[in-house]
Amino acid sequence: MLTLPPLSLYIHIPWCVQKCPYCDFNSHGQNGELPQQEYVDALISDLAHDLQYVQGRKLHSIFIGGGTPSLFHASQIERLLTHVSQVIPFKDDIEITMEANPGTLEHDDFEAYYRAGVTRLSIGVQSFSSDKLNLLGRIHDEDEAKVAAQKALSVGYKSFNLDLMHGLPNQSFAEAMADIDTAAALSPPHLSWYQLTIEQSTLFHSRPPQLPDDEALWEIYEQGQKKLAALGYEQYEISAYAKPGFQCRHNINYWQFGDYLGIGCGAHGKITILNEDKIVRTVKIKHPKGYLATKSYNFETTEVAKEDRALEYLMNRFRLMSPIPKTEFEQRTGLSREVLTSGIQSAKEKQLLTESDEYWELTSRGKLFVNELLSQFC
Repeated sequence: MLTLPPLSLYIHIPWCVQKCPYCDFNSHGQNGELPQQEYVDALISDLAHDLQYVQGRKLHSIFIGGGTPSLFHASQIERLLTHVSQVIPFKDDIEITMEANPGTLEHDDFEAYYRAGVTRLSIGVQSFSSDKLNLLGRIHDEDEAKVAAQKALSVGYKSFNLDLMHGLPNQSFAEAMADIDTAAALSPPHLSWYQLTIEQSTLFHSRPPQLPDDEALWEIYEQGQKKLAALGYEQYEISAYAKPGFQCRHNINYWQFGDYLGIGCGAHGKITILNEDKIVRTVKIKHPKGYLATKSYNFETTEVAKEDRALEYLMNRFRLMSPIPKTEFEQRTGLSREVLTSGIQSAKEKQLLTESDEYWELTSRGKLFVNELLSQFC
C-alpha cells in the first residue's frame, strides 16, 4: 500500500561567478548585482504553491544548491529559512545543507550562515591541485579550499562535506590519491568522490580534454576505495563516503524514493499524493528572467505511471549500498513485491543481488555493474 514517505525541500539558487566547463547544472554566470531580495521573494511565493503537497508532514531536510548559494548574503538565507519554518514544521533534528564555493565565501561569514540556520555545508573543492583547478575553471585555489574546510570545522556545523573529483584531465594516479589524503587531513565528516564525466551542453563536450584511459581510471577507483575505507570513510552511496553517523540525510531520502519539494529556477520535485494514489514529478521554470517575471512557477507536472514506479524506485535505490527492505518498496511504490519476481530471479542468477525474507541486497558485483542490474527489470 502506498504510504507518505519523509518530506524534504530542495532550493535552487542558479547563479555562480562563472560557468565551469564540465557543469551541466542549471547555473548562470553572475552578471552584475544579484537580485537577492527579489529572488527570495519569488522562492517564498513558489513554495506557497507547493504547500498543498505537504499533507501534514514535517520537513526532514533542506538542501540549498546551485549554482553557488554562498553568493547570497546570510541575511537572505536566514529570511528564507525563517519563512519556511513558519509554513512547514521542522523535525527537531532537521538537516539543512548549503552548497558553498571556497572562492566566493567570505570565511568570516561561515558563522553567519550557521546563525541563519544552516547546519551542514557542502564545499565544492573538486581538487587540491592548482593545475587541475585551472583546467576545471574553478575560481579558488588550494589554500582557499583548505581554509574553507578549517573554518567549517571550527564554527560548529554538525557536519560538512568536501566535493572531490577524480579522472581529471591528465590526472595521474599519484595526484588522485594525494587529493584524497589532503581532503582527509582536513577531517571532513563526509566526502563526495566522483568521476568526472563529459556531459552534453558543456564546454568540455565541445572541446574534450585528455582524460585518463580506462585502465588508469579503474586503478584510481579501486585504490581510492581502499584508501577511503582505511581512512574510516564508509561508502554508503555510489559516490558518497562518510564517517559513521554523518551520511547526508537529504540525499538518502532522494535515493530511498522519498518525497521532496523543489523550488527555484529549474528545481525538480517528487511528490506522493496519497488520497489520489499518485506519484508526480514537478519542474519549475528554468531561466532566472522567466522565473522572476512569473507568478506561476511550475513548468510541468507529470504523473509517474504505475507501470514505471518499480523501475524508478530501483534506479534510485540501487545507488545506496544498504539492503533494500521489501516493505519499503511496497510503501514507496504502492506495488506488490511480486512484480519484481522475474527481475530478482534473473539478477540472482547473474550474482548481482541476493535475497532474504525481508531484504534484497546488492552483491559486490551488483554494486559495480548497476546498469546491468537495472537491465534485469526493464
